[in-house]
Amino acid sequence: MFHALADPSRRTMVERLTLGPASVSELAEPLEMSLPAVVQHLQVLEASGLVRSEKVGRVRTCHIVPTALRQAEQWITERRTTWERRLDRLDDYLKEQP
Repeated sequence: MFHALADPSRRTMVERLTLGPASVSELAEPLEMSLPAVVQHLQVLEASGLVRSEKVGRVRTCHIVPTALRQAEQWITERRTTWERRLDRLDDYLKEQP
C-alpha cells in the first residue's frame, strides 16, 4: 500500500477518488502521461487494495476503498503515538540532566 502511495501521480489519483468515482479518462486529465501509463498506475493501486474498478461497456470506473485508507491511517497513527511517547520520555530525561 505504501509503495502504491509513494508515487505522486498515484497520490493524485487517490486524492481525486476521495471525491467520488471517476473514469480512467477523468483520472488521466490532470496528469501529463499517456492513458496506458495511467492504466499501469491504476493497476498498482488496485493490487494494493486502495482502488477497485469496474468496466461497464467501454468505460472503466474507479472507486476508492475506504477501509484500505483507514488501515494505512491506523498504522501511521500507531507509529506516531509510539514516537511521541519516546520523544516525551527523552524530553523528561534531558530536563533532569544538569
